[in-house]
Amino acid sequence: MARRRRPRAVEAVALWPGAGSSSTHPSLVAIEDALAPLAVARLDFPYRKEGRRAPDRAPKLLASINDDVERLCEQWGTSPEHVVLGGRSMGGRMCSIAVAEGLPAAGLILMSYPLHPPGKPDTLRTAHLPDVTVPCLFLCGDRDPFGTPEELAAAVDLIPGPVTSVTIEGARHELKGAEARMVREIRDWLGPAGRVR
Repeated sequence: MARRRRPRAVEAVALWPGAGSSSTHPSLVAIEDALAPLAVARLDFPYRKEGRRAPDRAPKLLASINDDVERLCEQWGTSPEHVVLGGRSMGGRMCSIAVAEGLPAAGLILMSYPLHPPGKPDTLRTAHLPDVTVPCLFLCGDRDPFGTPEELAAAVDLIPGPVTSVTIEGARHELKGAEARMVREIRDWLGPAGRVR
């Protein structure tokens, strides 16, 4: 794996949930609590705000990320280059696509990155990864049906930016019960850059 590299000059973190959950997911709340007093926003995609269960198509999801980041930067008095983006599963994947398509960011936190649909290892969701140049932190379980540790290792090799990859033993896609470990890894990865200046 690539050697550990941290983002610089982080002033805030913005996190989105996976397709089947909301911004109130316990892991996102735990991260927000652990990173205080660093500014952290937990955000929902439009379909969730509208009371629907089925995710919107990627263009609408990506547009909402761009809009949310612009709004948050105005609120926080910062710029996207100083904000770490990410989230769980689909949330993290959409953030990585947004960054690959040009949205500036200090880094990416990608929890349970969905490399492929379960049982379909040939349907990889990695085409955009060669365009991700910011520091990335991957947190994935070794029993995740959306991607094995070996598949993830091959995927992160596509990323030209610095990558830290953490495998959580015994964990599936939900990373249930792994909140404390996730928080420790995120705080360690942010390091001094995550301190409020």
